[in-house]
Amino acid sequence: MDTRAEIRLPTSELRDDLPFFTKTLKMRLDMIYPADNPEVAVLSGHGLRIRIQKDAPEAPGTLRILTDDPDSFADGKRELIAPNGTRIEIDELNPPLVMPETKHAFVVRRLADQAPWVIGRAGMEYRDLIPTRLGGAMIASHIRVPDGPVPDMVHFHKVGFQLIFCISGWVDVLYEDQGGTRRLHAGDCFIQPPQIRHKVLHAAEGIEVIEIGVPADHVTEIDHDMELPTPHERPDREWDGQRFVHSLVKDGTFKPFRIPGFEARDTTINANTKGVASVMVARPSGTSKPVWTKHEGDILFNFVMSGSMMLEGEGKEPYRLEKGDAFVIPPRMATRYSDPSSDLELLEVSLPGSFETQVTDEI
Repeated sequence: MDTRAEIRLPTSELRDDLPFFTKTLKMRLDMIYPADNPEVAVLSGHGLRIRIQKDAPEAPGTLRILTDDPDSFADGKRELIAPNGTRIEIDELNPPLVMPETKHAFVVRRLADQAPWVIGRAGMEYRDLIPTRLGGAMIASHIRVPDGPVPDMVHFHKVGFQLIFCISGWVDVLYEDQGGTRRLHAGDCFIQPPQIRHKVLHAAEGIEVIEIGVPADHVTEIDHDMELPTPHERPDREWDGQRFVHSLVKDGTFKPFRIPGFEARDTTINANTKGVASVMVARPSGTSKPVWTKHEGDILFNFVMSGSMMLEGEGKEPYRLEKGDAFVIPPRMATRYSDPSSDLELLEVSLPGSFETQVTDEI
């Protein structure tokens, strides 16, 4: 069965529109009638089929044409008006990724505050952990996935950095050039390099993950042509200089952390992103008393995975934080992690991956 779809546009005089759509917009004339006094023309091009009809009831509307060379299309004009009134926008087919400047802020987001869960892509539930998005620099989401098969498609994200960290349960995912199904358990994480194709298959046992995306507003595209798994496994492949990482909690080794009195395991993400970001899991070591520190990074995000602690900040009231809470510490703000419970575990995500931390008595 051959089926076609058309967009209908109005016109008052078809003969004025044909040169514009065929020559300026480089579309192909497929049909025109009646011959003696044409009132309808069908044109196609750029993945679009339009029907221009005299005195059609619709408004002229807007057409967006995306091209990899907008400067050579339509004499470099980015906006045009067709004789029939249709507005034409010419734009980049693959616009460069824009990294907004970080709007630094001290942010505390507590689970007890009952931030709303909203339904997002593929039926997953999202809780926003940074409502301000730090001016668009970053999005952090607490995500719950209903148990069972996930109605997902092969897709990719146009991002600068993306992390999936499993908090509880497990989830199965397929990744381009990374072999067969990979299962993420609690404490494990994936780094999804920019534009790597992937597909979520199945979730179980109350799966919850933390997803970090940089920048906050980024595009997700469906790849209708690629089938997963791909035939070749290429663990050393890079996407925009980043490698895929599947960090397993069972392989982690705890070493002294940048904050005295804590130890942490490295997920190797700093090395595999060439310093774009670092992901650490920190816990109290009990080797020293809590101290005040300042950091010189850009973004420093933390999520309390278990236990509790007191977060003290320069000029702020202390916050008692528990499992499910999140916080962001801006550069050069003095903070102290005090009164940690023995089972405290923090997920720390920093951009860039390497930065200085200073112990300070100035508060």
